[in-house]
Amino acid sequence: MSQWEVRISSSRGAPYFFNAQTKESSWNAPPELSEEQAAALLSAAEASKRSGQVRASHLLVKHNGSRRPSSWKETNITRSKDEAIEILRGYQSQIGKSAEKFAELARQHSDCSSHDQGGDLGWFGHGQMQKPFEEAAYGLQVGQISDVISTDSGVHLVMRTG
Repeated sequence: MSQWEVRISSSRGAPYFFNAQTKESSWNAPPELSEEQAAALLSAAEASKRSGQVRASHLLVKHNGSRRPSSWKETNITRSKDEAIEILRGYQSQIGKSAEKFAELARQHSDCSSHDQGGDLGWFGHGQMQKPFEEAAYGLQVGQISDVISTDSGVHLVMRTG
């Protein structure tokens, strides 16, 4: 009987195969597992990984009080927090309830590296995000967009996607 299981890497957040008997691990499916067995193990691992997690996207506007006041767009962000909130309110009025518009504006304007993915941060659990961000994400229904949220990173609009 095979002792292989799938675990989730804490550093990458990605699944890997682990043999509980030999302590061997591999990113690729071991040759003694059929494609169906490997797929079933991966599927079960993904389901347990998602348990209690949410998925969200965000549009971040940094300000001079942000913990790192620079981004892919600007090396030295000098705007005040009030100015950042005003900018975010402008985006908010354009977005309405449109997930497509949210992603489009995040791609163009978000000060986070997630801008490439339309602001998508993927799946995360409790304790992985700053508290105000986590509370906003968990407090939304899928498809809902938050009001302005302030964290040490800057000000955000958060959209729950999963």
